[in-house]
Amino acid sequence: MMRALRVGLVATFGFLLSPNDLGAQDEPAAAVPTPQEAMRRGVDFLVTSQNPNGSWGGPTNTKGINIYAPVPGAHHAFRAGTTGLAIAGIAKSNDQRPEVLAALAKAESWLFDELPKLRRADPTTTYNVWGHAYGLRAVTALALRHPAGEARARYRDAAQQQIEMLSRYSDINGGWGYLHLDLPTKQPSGMPTSFTTATVLLAMHEAREALGVKLDEPVVARALRGIEMQKNPDFSYAYAFPHRMRPRAPINRPAGSLARSQACNAALRTFNPKAVPDEVLRVWLTRFLDREGFLSIARKRPIPHDIHFSISGYFYYYGVFYFTESLAQLPKTERPAYAARLATLVASRQESDGSWWDYPLYDYHKPYGTGYALLALAACSREKRE
Repeated sequence: MMRALRVGLVATFGFLLSPNDLGAQDEPAAAVPTPQEAMRRGVDFLVTSQNPNGSWGGPTNTKGINIYAPVPGAHHAFRAGTTGLAIAGIAKSNDQRPEVLAALAKAESWLFDELPKLRRADPTTTYNVWGHAYGLRAVTALALRHPAGEARARYRDAAQQQIEMLSRYSDINGGWGYLHLDLPTKQPSGMPTSFTTATVLLAMHEAREALGVKLDEPVVARALRGIEMQKNPDFSYAYAFPHRMRPRAPINRPAGSLARSQACNAALRTFNPKAVPDEVLRVWLTRFLDREGFLSIARKRPIPHDIHFSISGYFYYYGVFYFTESLAQLPKTERPAYAARLATLVASRQESDGSWWDYPLYDYHKPYGTGYALLALAACSREKRE
């Protein structure tokens, strides 16, 4: 899921892994479904796996190695981000079956109750940023199901509150991160990450376009400058602000940035059309499709950053979704061919239970992966129709 979950910090090292440490090893479906069939099965998975209170995911299903998660705040953030992605994925699928609409209504109730309460877990973590960002995505997706005008007022107010929370937790160096281990401060300091910043900016822009919310322009300007400072000449991006001083470290090189560049290119281009030329978008979109198998090697591995170029499993579906955000910046006539390739790829990765997942993370991985995949498939479907 969300890169909040993209913490290279693990709780325990130095022991042999048992089979239980690897997480559930689901298998792909026997026959590759069509993208539309895959979307329906993905929605079915989310409807049947929804928590009784309307949310998705939870702190159970632990393994020998777990992502650093100060309780209870970290899990509140994980659940908020996971639920936001699940809501957005279902809403964008435009599935009108009664049971789907009932699940969305229950999820909306949970979201409106819990998002205003979301705060950082402790001074070392700001995982709440992911909950705010994907909560904002969910609020916007829900709002778009209603006609413009007063019917959206409730959603506009909720979106504005989440933007204000995101502005509060912006880093003094510009942008957003999720770990602050060296120097915990009242205002986050020291480690904004390029992709977290891009994630937040794209969610903010979508909400502004759909609902007319106001952004804190100085906060946005500092965030964009932060991404620019982490950008390499080839449009790979450093993982985090301190990494900009080591641009040729494995994780900061093009292979390590394969998923991350999609979000960062999309964010810079969205706020400044001249920041990322079309040719750069084409290069990175093509590279993602051609080298997806290289990125996929990390899927379902239980230890973060333990293989080539420090790639982690949770890079995968994040990159899949933000591929579509980058694709949307190209001329319309060029999009369908890319969209068709990605849709076929995503459908082929669906698990036998209808979910998608890339990293065993407590019980959040299947709903967050499925949310990302549904968002990507819905975007591909729109490109093919248009």
